[in-house]
Amino acid sequence: MAMHAREFFAELDLPFTDRAVVGDTYYATPVPGGLLRLRIDFARTQYDSEYSGLRLALIHQELGTLDTGILRFDDHKTFDHRDARRGRTPGQSGYALVREFRERPDWVPWEGAHINGLRDAIEQYSAVWFPGAWPAPAPSRAVGRTAHQAPSLSTAKTSSRKR
Repeated sequence: MAMHAREFFAELDLPFTDRAVVGDTYYATPVPGGLLRLRIDFARTQYDSEYSGLRLALIHQELGTLDTGILRFDDHKTFDHRDARRGRTPGQSGYALVREFRERPDWVPWEGAHINGLRDAIEQYSAVWFPGAWPAPAPSRAVGRTAHQAPSLSTAKTSSRKR
């Protein structure tokens, strides 16, 4: 488990209560008792132990895989800060990728990832296939000026001008 997938998916903080991480893969039943499942795992590149994003799959219990999608780290700016700090730019080896080193189980390959973009994309994907399964955000109070009561019509001055 050199990818530390359990910690990665815990950090994503997906709202599904019926979920499990098995190996490097996240499984969820967003609608309890439903036939649809969500599977999320790391999307491999052409190289062994190298990943360019997350692969989402919609699985029907009886019909199998209905849909898949790839959320690339590059598209969601997951490692922009890490790569900028290391002097990597798009097109360079290792840009927006994570590499797994099995001989270093203490090393967390996705450390420093900014996952908000990935989480937002998973929310959008879930909204299509599992409407209502993602809880609505709590309404936020607007910061700024407080509202003042407008005077009622009876106390407001009126003019009785005739034409």
